[in-house]
Parts: sequence; C-alpha cells; structure tokens
Amino acid sequence: MVKSDRWIERMARHYGMIEPFEPELIRKGKVSYGLSSYGYDIRVADEFYIFTNVHTVVVDPKNFDERSFVHHRGDHCIIPPNSFCLARSVEYFRIPRNVLGICIGKSTYARCGIIVNVTPLEPEWEGYLTIEISNTTPLPAKIYANEGIAQLIFLESDEIARTSYADRRGKYQGQRGISLPRVER
Repeated sequence: MVKSDRWIERMARHYGMIEPFEPELIRKGKVSYGLSSYGYDIRVADEFYIFTNVHTVVVDPKNFDERSFVHHRGDHCIIPPNSFCLARSVEYFRIPRNVLGICIGKSTYARCGIIVNVTPLEPEWEGYLTIEISNTTPLPAKIYANEGIAQLIFLESDEIARTSYADRRGKYQGQRGISLPRVER
C-alpha cells in the first residue's frame, strides 16, 4: 500500500528514515521539495559528475573508468545535450525492513526533457541516494542544486522481508557521496 504524508512524517521523525526532513512542500521560486500527499520530494546536492567522452573510454559497469566523468560542484549543473550526470540526494535515508521506496522523476524536469532514472530503495538500505539525471534534448539542460529533483513513493508490506539489503551486504550500502557503478568480484 502507498503510504501517506502522515506515515512518512512519523517514520522520518521517529525512525530517522529521511534526514534532513522537510515537513512541508517548499515551492516558492524553487523546484519543489519536501513532504507531499503520498510521497517525499528529494533535493539534489551541489556535487555533480557530468558524463563526457573526452577520453573516449568504453563505458563498462564491470570496469568503470572514472575519466568518463567531469566533477563539478556549484549551485547548478549544465548537462550537455543527449548526455547525463550523476548526483546525490541532500537527504540521507534509512529504509525500514518492511518498506520499499521508489524514486521517480519530477514532472517539472520531465517537461523539459530531463529524466531521473527510476531507482528502488530496498528494505534496510541506508545512505545518500545516487541519482542519474539524463538530458534527452539536443540542447544543454540546467539542474538546480538544493532544490527538488525526484519524488520518493513508499510502499509498506504487511510482512517483513526475509532478506534485506543490509543482510545481503549490498555494495551500495551506506553511500556517503556519489557512488559510481561497480560489480563485485
């Protein structure tokens, strides 16, 4: 069942599910973020890894070359045409064992051709969320740091997960910054 604003606020305040937590939807002059009716709009931090083909490396999830990205920190990020960047959430998450979070893009950005990859937040996953933001347009696209980038929807199960992300010792557990792709060997 999709969880309401009251449930999300209770879980954030009592269990530290979302930190920092904004109990209202902040909108004036910003891409909105904070608590909404049936979700939570997360913000993007001010650090970005912008994809580049300057070094003409092969993109390989099993052997990822960090030279594929240009690091940028600032109050906004310009994503090149038909490219993408990685960023992280401002918020730190602690997902309960009986909850699944689903990250989806905001319509404000989608209407500009800027798409956020759908990402699950698995039971007992913890960390800052690494966010992939694609610019599907033939023009440069601007993303604003410390403003809304995506919405999380939370689904609560009436059963506890048999094996959680923490139990599996998931490779992205406890992320502190932007995490690049990796395959365990």
